[in-house]
Amino acid sequence: MCNQTVCLVQAAIEREGIPTVSISLLREVAEVIRPPRALLVPFPMGYPLGEPDNPALQHRVIAAALRLLDRDDLPVTEDFGAAI
Repeated sequence: MCNQTVCLVQAAIEREGIPTVSISLLREVAEVIRPPRALLVPFPMGYPLGEPDNPALQHRVIAAALRLLDRDDLPVTEDFGAAI
């Protein structure tokens, strides 16, 4: 999840040339902090990969997040539904 500390670390890693991506549950926070790459997911707090015991959904979330690593039009914020 993208909170201020995580996003600051993410930005520092990006400055070293290593692409990063975060999964965010709160659009409002991601829009203010603007991490380099963020996947916005519609799940409840504490469940960034979706419901427990649903590996198919969890794999789709992770795959969507990893696809953002190819983007260089930063910062990029994408909704999980749009990334499928």
